[in-house]
Amino acid sequence: MHGTVDGFSYGLVTPLVAFLMACLGGALGLRCTARAIRVSRSWRPGWLALGAVTIGSGIWTMHFVAMTGFTVEGTPIHYDRPITFASLAVAVVMVGIGIFIVGYQGAFGTALFTGGTITGLGIASMHYLGMAGMNLDGHLEYDVPTVAVSVAIAMTAASAALWAAGQVRGFLWSVGASVVMGLAVTGMHYTGMAALEVHVHGTAEPVAGEPAAALLGPMMVGPLAFLVLAGVVVLFDPLMVAGGPATPPAEHKPGVPAHSPAHRAPARSRLRARGPVEHRSRIPQRR
Repeated sequence: MHGTVDGFSYGLVTPLVAFLMACLGGALGLRCTARAIRVSRSWRPGWLALGAVTIGSGIWTMHFVAMTGFTVEGTPIHYDRPITFASLAVAVVMVGIGIFIVGYQGAFGTALFTGGTITGLGIASMHYLGMAGMNLDGHLEYDVPTVAVSVAIAMTAASAALWAAGQVRGFLWSVGASVVMGLAVTGMHYTGMAALEVHVHGTAEPVAGEPAAALLGPMMVGPLAFLVLAGVVVLFDPLMVAGGPATPPAEHKPGVPAHSPAHRAPARSRLRARGPVEHRSRIPQRR
């Protein structure tokens, strides 16, 4: 029989908190991505890795905050711990691949398309893998066209967020990018949930796994703590908050002058700085 699905058992509280968590993770992670574009290549992997873990933690936390308000009439919902952890790892790895592509190749053209597509697929993969970790007295069915729409929403909005982060034009651009990322995650989530149909078996057999309150609450402590740590890093880095120049600093390589050729004084100025030049006329000597 069909189970009555309710994704808003706590009203608008869980969608609102979930959206804010997605925005927080997006704001911190995209800010780290923007910071990575402005630093030398030796520091870039660290900033990009921090951004990947932050965005991955944010979207994973958003998903399971929203799932605390998800109920199915006629069956309890339990969660499989390994699959739930795997969904977090998939989110971090796939978002990281997309961010590293944009961080090294730039937020434009083929690199932006590839990075945004992989990041969006990471968001969608996290969602549906997390849904696969649910155990209940029944089985899940998805409407394929609606699932395709949810994936397209994730890829499009993720590309837009990475593009905005790559502009490196200050704090307001990062806020806008984080809102777009939050809309990508929450829009994808609830579109995917609209594609879901639950068929309850009605056997009253015990459900494997752990209840949401017992599993999700303690599991979200780690990602939330990481988001707080990333927030501290952002707050104590002035360039992260105020923005900076769009071009990264010059890298010092062997055999390459440390200064830019644009800063060299013109030849005529250098001659004047050395003082007047004596002009000697050569007079042929008589022998």
